[in-house]
Amino acid sequence: MAVGLGSGVFWAYQQYYQTLNTKLTFNQPTLYELKRGQNLHHLLAYLEDEAGLPESWPVKLLVRFEPTLAELKAGTYELSPGMNVQQVLLLLASGKEKLFEIRLVEGFRWRDWQGQMQAHPHLLSAQLTELEAQLKPEGGSLEGWLMPDTYHFTRGMQASVLVKRAYLEMQKFLLEQWPKRKPDLPYASPYEALIMASIVEKETGLAEERPRIAAVFVNRLRKNMRLQTDPTVIYGMGDAFDGDIRRQDLRTATPYNTYVIKGLPPTPIAMVSRDALMAALHPIDSEELYFVSRNDGSHVFSTNLADHNAAVRQYQLKK
Repeated sequence: MAVGLGSGVFWAYQQYYQTLNTKLTFNQPTLYELKRGQNLHHLLAYLEDEAGLPESWPVKLLVRFEPTLAELKAGTYELSPGMNVQQVLLLLASGKEKLFEIRLVEGFRWRDWQGQMQAHPHLLSAQLTELEAQLKPEGGSLEGWLMPDTYHFTRGMQASVLVKRAYLEMQKFLLEQWPKRKPDLPYASPYEALIMASIVEKETGLAEERPRIAAVFVNRLRKNMRLQTDPTVIYGMGDAFDGDIRRQDLRTATPYNTYVIKGLPPTPIAMVSRDALMAALHPIDSEELYFVSRNDGSHVFSTNLADHNAAVRQYQLKK
């Protein structure tokens, strides 16, 4: 009798290990969600229905003697081609959920980032509209206050969690770098440096030009000259901007039209990279007051209006 019982247990173990090593039939990476309140039985039913598991009873039987095998963690997991049942069990026991990502890009506006997050299929964005009231950023807007980066998250995370992470990253970086800034810059606060950095961010995509662009604007501030930068005009136009800036737009007063106002606009006009912020805090030494695009991504810089007008004729008016 004891021999029969022992052979039966041995046979059950054989069936169990054979089941564990069964290759599943996923032919591409597949997302599987084990919801809260679900357990091993839900997983095995799924593998039987969707992944070619011929039978699940050996696993169900064995977990009565080894209950730790059934300690699976709720979450969303990526099941890969070639996985066997044991690998799936280990994955769900580890809690290593599938990480999704979103790239929040420098130079975009807060509303652009909101649109990205709202469109992401694995993020929940219901709380985004409440964030400015919760965080109370200087300037009253999250514009410029969020660190551009690629952010990773698990399925179903609130987008507000990512925003708070980006907000803390920018605060930390700005406050770390502010005391190290170049002496005698015409910024009254770290926030003004952030505003300047957003203008630099929008004016050039060339890393090597950023400290030089920043120097032009710093020189203009020191001489009480208007910044006269088109990206601030565009930002102030909001939805009225259709891709072209007209003379009338340059004359129309908004809080952001630096052809009309003196000094910096009231808030940043875009999200700011680390490089743009470093350029605003460490502009080069120069006497340049003007620059104009060569239409290839680079700019011609000038120290006086006559040379600037000549560059405008050459590169913009083609005369």
